[in-house]
Amino acid sequence: MSRKFISNWSRLSTQFLPFADAATPDVPLSRLLRLSLFQVSVGMALVMLIGTLNRVLIVELKVPASLVSIMISIPLIFAPFRAVIGFKSDTHRSALGWKRVPYIWMGTLVQFGGFAMMPFGLLVLSGAGQANNAPQWIGQLGAGIAFLFVGAGLHTTQTVGLALANDLVPPESQPKVVGLMYVMLLIGMIVSAIIFGHLLSDFSPGRLIQVIQGAAVMTLVLNVIALWKQEARRPAHLYPAEPQSKTFKESWDAFLEGNYATRRLIAVGLGTIAFSMEDILLEPYGGDILKLSVSQTTSLTAALAAGGLFGFAWASHILSKGADPFKMSSIGALVGIPAFLAVILSGNIGEPILFALGTLFIGFGAGLFGHGTLTATMNLAPEGQSGLALGAWGAVQASAAGLAITLGGIIRDVVATNTNSSLMGYSTVYAIEICMLMMTILTMLPLIKVRSASKT
Repeated sequence: MSRKFISNWSRLSTQFLPFADAATPDVPLSRLLRLSLFQVSVGMALVMLIGTLNRVLIVELKVPASLVSIMISIPLIFAPFRAVIGFKSDTHRSALGWKRVPYIWMGTLVQFGGFAMMPFGLLVLSGAGQANNAPQWIGQLGAGIAFLFVGAGLHTTQTVGLALANDLVPPESQPKVVGLMYVMLLIGMIVSAIIFGHLLSDFSPGRLIQVIQGAAVMTLVLNVIALWKQEARRPAHLYPAEPQSKTFKESWDAFLEGNYATRRLIAVGLGTIAFSMEDILLEPYGGDILKLSVSQTTSLTAALAAGGLFGFAWASHILSKGADPFKMSSIGALVGIPAFLAVILSGNIGEPILFALGTLFIGFGAGLFGHGTLTATMNLAPEGQSGLALGAWGAVQASAAGLAITLGGIIRDVVATNTNSSLMGYSTVYAIEICMLMMTILTMLPLIKVRSASKT
């Protein structure tokens, strides 16, 4: 990314670039935007995993949706460790003088390695390796390891990268900076989905290998640019004397004790499940039921991310005026209900435009919900534990997403097999998500009432 482009981008008005007011004299917007490139690489990885690969494996390579859902959810096995990673990066001391950089760099290398080995495992998994007498279990093992590496890398990079962004700005700007980072995640998803869709418009296994390996290279390039001279080196002998740090358990217990933290995390989990069960099903639904091409269904991932971007932008505008973040999250869940109904209806009447609109508003509702819960988490984080707070939010969200993705694929296959109807399999999953959104709203009602009571 050229200096001229960064310079022009940083001059955009705050009304066109949400969270632009997060910049400070010491940390200009151009520096924050450069740092946010690690979120672009994470967004690229997410599009590859939950957008492009699941459609290609299910529709083009004829891999069962249940197996694909398990593979896609493997990266989220690492998600529960995000809280530990955030805590470790809060307290890490090194002779090199960096707290965050070592974790981000190792996460980058692990993510790169996962992408590098992934295409070959996928081809054997799909049966393409049978010509060379490659056993099926080799493909399953190779694909599983590759997905696990990508997941471990992106979770490490994202958690510690967000904590580094918080370190660079004063406390009052930290929630805005985190918001900016998530906007960049959505922009990365949109751009990556468009590029992947274009590159795979003429699909072939060889082209798929090239695209995945290109994503591996871009992961290294983007993250190196993002990290360059962001964290100042402070050798260990220059550190001021510090009291004995709390253990992870002590810090975690203190985090759970305050401000209905457990209920907040439950609400995050329920809402994430409600907005994630369709993640690996939307593109196959478009290809299987509405007969859309790989390029067209990959563009749906861009629509989903665009809806999330609009949701984040609108939520930022409203929350900056002092609105209740829990109420904002509930509105997001409420928006998701008619959006899923539109997706169900589109398959019954064969209307791709209605499907696209439903997908857009699913993203919009998820953006409102995500921003609301993220803002509440940052506002209520214990002092000096932003890494732990962000890690806890990310761990619950990612773990719930992994569970939802797995269940979504399995439920779709079971229902479709028993009813001999693919449409019924997809529609059942979407109906369950509507029920989960209602449960999310009910869970958050006490949080809204508590905040309202504290104001009065």
